[in-house]
Amino acid sequence: MRGAWRLARATVGVAVLLGPFAIAGGVSVAAPAPRLAVSENHRFLVTGDGKPFFYLGDTAWELFHCLTREEADLYLRARAEQRFTVIQAVALAEFDGLHSPNAYGHVPLVNDDPTRPVEEYFRHVDWVVRRANGLGLWIGMLPTWGDKWNKRWGKGPEIFTPENARAYGAWLANRYRDSMLIWILGGDRAIESDAHRAIINAMAAGLRDGDGGTHLITFHPMGGRHSAEFVHEEPWLDFNMIQSGHAEKNIANYEKIARDYARLPPKPCMDAEPCYEDHPVRRKKEQGWFDDWDVRKLCYWALFAGAHGHTYGCHDIWAFYDPAKQRRFVDQRTPWQEALQLPGANQMRHARALMESRPFLTRIPDQSLIAGDSPGGADHLQATRDTNGGYALVYSPSGKPFSIDLSKLSASRLRATWYDPRTGKTSPIGEFPNGGAKEFTPPSQGAGCDWILAIDASSANYPLPGSARE
Repeated sequence: MRGAWRLARATVGVAVLLGPFAIAGGVSVAAPAPRLAVSENHRFLVTGDGKPFFYLGDTAWELFHCLTREEADLYLRARAEQRFTVIQAVALAEFDGLHSPNAYGHVPLVNDDPTRPVEEYFRHVDWVVRRANGLGLWIGMLPTWGDKWNKRWGKGPEIFTPENARAYGAWLANRYRDSMLIWILGGDRAIESDAHRAIINAMAAGLRDGDGGTHLITFHPMGGRHSAEFVHEEPWLDFNMIQSGHAEKNIANYEKIARDYARLPPKPCMDAEPCYEDHPVRRKKEQGWFDDWDVRKLCYWALFAGAHGHTYGCHDIWAFYDPAKQRRFVDQRTPWQEALQLPGANQMRHARALMESRPFLTRIPDQSLIAGDSPGGADHLQATRDTNGGYALVYSPSGKPFSIDLSKLSASRLRATWYDPRTGKTSPIGEFPNGGAKEFTPPSQGAGCDWILAIDASSANYPLPGSARE
């Protein structure tokens, strides 16, 4: 009966508090799904057996709300081929997601009541989650967009209280307890009151109730903000997110990542919503559009500043702009089926390949590798290295010459290589003795001519940057 709480037994044998819900329709798989955890040094994500997990995300916010199964399959297969690992999508979507039905005519809740989910709607979510997992993709699932608990702007309405937030969280987490999934609270909003905090904490508690704590939880903040501003010390927060946003070109997201990297207690951090490819700068078309160079800069700046992973975004994809269906939100210009193959989306695989080609869990940010001051704006240099000095990576966004302090590296002889983040191809520089500062001149200069310098200990015998490690 409505409003009556009861205990239900999850298939994994853990009693969870579900509230006034039926369990029918839960997602089940033949064997428990892989799990993720935070690394021992609290800087990265790892799989259950301790292997590094590179979070390469895509913002597909309206995935469950807008697409048919055939369309979702097209999208997910493309992102799997492009070597993404996480798809960020929202159960209760942003743009009238409570009242505008999904592709099959279903809304998610009965009378906007979070304790009365519509089974047909969530069966479609089930299908998308299963298909993504089958392709090796994790779902970064937002239980709700932020306008449902903080209607600072948007459609809303605000429907959550601490009581129904916990109940909804428990039901949702129990349903997807055996899925490859990361929970993302927040949804582009800030916690601005005690009531907001109570709702978020209650929903987090519900998620823990529902899946027994088997999935990681994070928080997606509004533009320009940090999850750490609001919930860093909450025990349920496993890693931090920033949203560097879409306000201007060359946003210094590396400063935001550095700020979170320095917080105590240490937690992994990342930029979960940087500028979108094919998005108007400052949301004004007359000021131009973010392109693949813009998204590459934000990616490598964040990673080399200490981020454990990175999220790519495309303005046409998150809302699945489709002129044939007259589905358009805010200044999309490329149909999503075409936007799947925009240059920046295809180039993100090279960031993953580079990070996975070197020791992963011992990487630290280190701007002292750069001899002299790093310039600002589009010329900003960002450096990272192995904690024992076995390798270093330096990102040069515009190809201008720069000098490196080699004393930060431990080997007596070093090998250097240029890595092209546009193509993943390498160009050897050569081998040389360690000692002092050394200047490097990238193969090309100017807008869009970004390069990565990889310096390795010769004795380490690492593969070429971006190649698979043995």
